[in-house]
Amino acid sequence: MAVCRRMVIRESVEPLLEEYRPTGITSLKFSKLSLGTVAPKIEGIRVQSLNEGQITMDIDLRWGGDPSIILAVEAALVASIPIQLKDLQVFTVARVIFQLTEEIPCISAVVVALLAEPTPSIDYILKAVGGSLTAIPGLSDMIDDTVDTIVKDTLQWPHRIVVPIGGGPVDTSDLELKPQGSLTVTVVKANDLKNIEMIGKSDPYVVVYIRPLFKVKTKVVENDLNPVWNQSFELIAEDKETQLLILEVYDRDMGDDKRLGVVKLPLIGLEAETETEVNLRLMPSLDMLKIKDRKDRGTITLKVRYHQFTEEESLAALEEEKRLLEERKRLKAAGVIGSTMDALDGAAGLVGSGLGAVGSGLSMAGKFITGQSSKKDETPGTSTPVENGDGA
Repeated sequence: MAVCRRMVIRESVEPLLEEYRPTGITSLKFSKLSLGTVAPKIEGIRVQSLNEGQITMDIDLRWGGDPSIILAVEAALVASIPIQLKDLQVFTVARVIFQLTEEIPCISAVVVALLAEPTPSIDYILKAVGGSLTAIPGLSDMIDDTVDTIVKDTLQWPHRIVVPIGGGPVDTSDLELKPQGSLTVTVVKANDLKNIEMIGKSDPYVVVYIRPLFKVKTKVVENDLNPVWNQSFELIAEDKETQLLILEVYDRDMGDDKRLGVVKLPLIGLEAETETEVNLRLMPSLDMLKIKDRKDRGTITLKVRYHQFTEEESLAALEEEKRLLEERKRLKAAGVIGSTMDALDGAAGLVGSGLGAVGSGLSMAGKFITGQSSKKDETPGTSTPVENGDGA
């Protein structure tokens, strides 16, 4: 039974490690995997709602496990390094939705997700087995970011896992996450950016995304701490109530690009079909607990406009997302990009505008992820592969 569990976990998680691994790592797999003998503890259950045909429960989970997990990590010009994950501690609230049916076992499907509030806490210690974590610069941060991104982009509400139950066919379409709307983002300018160059000034660009798998990137403005971009992008939102727009400002460098600052904008406050200009102060990190340097990092100005999808537009956008993910995987296999989380540029633009025929609301739908501008009078946004540097 334990062997079967390990196989299921390995077959489920390893593709995610490959899909979400950062560009600096060429391979990330399990060399040893055992979840140990300590079971998670349920510390509370709340029935949040009783919708017609559904029961929703929020479950407080705590797990101080004793797993034996070793990752085989490879990078360019570096042999495989075994990295042990120790002292795993998990504290989270899981949302479980049961879809009811009149047929035995009376449940046709189960939805599982982790609530964003309170933020899931996943703590562990990384240790190199027979080597040093410094063999790959920034390795600990890259693994931490990979784990955090996988949780947020696959498990954290509104993202979810849908599990059909029973032997017959089950319609789970109402339970699956679907695109709700598109967000037009115009990155206008930044002011008073932090200069981290010894000679000259930073060469800033901005990485823009709602989901990490669909990042886009502005052009680089060289030697300028008050850059002007005026570039527009279209992004997909699956849940306006909970999702955030993230903008990361980087300094292009010969080695690893360094992050100058990051901001987030909750979508919940945006009025549909209304353009809003906002000026946001850059922070060193989205995790306030990790912020040590509280010096001013400047501001970024952007314009945003949210469009609510019709049912037809939502279905078309869902198909385009699936197609684009397959395209990214193909480009990665061909060596055109290093990771499926790299933003694509026009040269890799085998990703076309596949939704242009689906009504006015999606006339730009093939562009919102590839980073092409939706406004002809503005500079088209490039999406050259984004290699995330270390936070400054």
